[in-house]
Amino acid sequence: MRICVVGGGGREHGLAVALARHAEVVVTPGNPGIPGSVPTPPEDIDADLFVVGPEVPLVEGLADRLRAQGRLVFGPGADGAQVEGSKAYMKELAAHADLPTARFGAFDEVEPALAFLRTLPGLYVVKTDGLAAGKGVFVTESLAEAEDDVRDKLSGATFGGAGRRVVIEEGLRGPEVSVFAVCDGTDAVVLPPAQDFKRLADGDAGPNTGGVGAWSPLPFVDDDFAAGIADRFIGPTLWALRDRGIDYRGALYAGLMVTAEGPKLIEYNIRFGDPDSQVVLLRATSDLGALLAEAAAGRITTEPTFSDDAAVLVVAMAEGYPGPTRTGDAIAGLDAARSVPGVEVLCAGVAAGDDGGLVTAGGRVLDVVGRGATVGEARDGAYAALAELSWPGLHHRTDIASEEGAGRPARSG
Repeated sequence: MRICVVGGGGREHGLAVALARHAEVVVTPGNPGIPGSVPTPPEDIDADLFVVGPEVPLVEGLADRLRAQGRLVFGPGADGAQVEGSKAYMKELAAHADLPTARFGAFDEVEPALAFLRTLPGLYVVKTDGLAAGKGVFVTESLAEAEDDVRDKLSGATFGGAGRRVVIEEGLRGPEVSVFAVCDGTDAVVLPPAQDFKRLADGDAGPNTGGVGAWSPLPFVDDDFAAGIADRFIGPTLWALRDRGIDYRGALYAGLMVTAEGPKLIEYNIRFGDPDSQVVLLRATSDLGALLAEAAAGRITTEPTFSDDAAVLVVAMAEGYPGPTRTGDAIAGLDAARSVPGVEVLCAGVAAGDDGGLVTAGGRVLDVVGRGATVGEARDGAYAALAELSWPGLHHRTDIASEEGAGRPARSG
């Protein structure tokens, strides 16, 4: 099978590595650090299966255009992509499916938004309605800070058009868990859970990011957790989508908070998460491409299998991230990092340098993934590889999957 992965970040590199174990893989547009990258538009590529990685092309209808050419595509059409394209739509869908989730309201005017905010009990979550590259969520205990964020978003000052409508939610407390479902329109297979680290600094301090670390499997959820999520969340969601006339074939990413009352839905995404899917996909031992092709064709028959090994991912970031970042710095130590046993280094924000090497070209530059028989072994490998890497301003969290960081009480909504 020849598979075309659409996208050019760390998630797409991880997908390419996992899929290439059983198939020929081409990545568009990819990046200079991902083998098999080509600049050819996906519509002009000959492949048996197209796997669309990022949310933006899905929201813009790429899957629809490819299907109109008779292509087999893993990724929802523009109708299903509304689940991530609009947080208000997602919350309305969750209500239609009767899913456990936070109390919320959607607003495009300041005064009604502030009035709703003041009815909440004290942990405030303010989200852009539109796409914001994972950075449009503000969580605070301070009512004054939440009010300022509402004003900034609705004025367009912080996120432009994506923020001119906001979703305000009651904050939830508990460990955060990512669950990925492979959907064929009617049924779904749920993959092993992972946990994503969103905050920039150790101890969950600093601003929200697109994700700076991840690990899987998780010791604080049991073997029945994923099955419970399939029954209580994924199945009802697919029913609600079908009830709206939507044939959803692709990944459905459930961001969940494990509260004292049980799991509650924070958000749905329409694609594999980045970086949390990498620690799941790289543990696959069965043919991932065959599973995604079955989903794209509308009938899953394969039950995927995964290694018992642990995977720990730490993102190596450029100076300034998640704000304006410094780029163009030469990346040193890649070969040494990749020589550490059990380590995979995935390229996210990189470009080709004048000397043929790689330079930084984004905020999240590299995903360093350690694998091992235990979480400690996987974590040690990831950090040993990180120690080999260097460029001016390189920074990363030091507590990913540590006793201080792992399974920590997260605050979100």
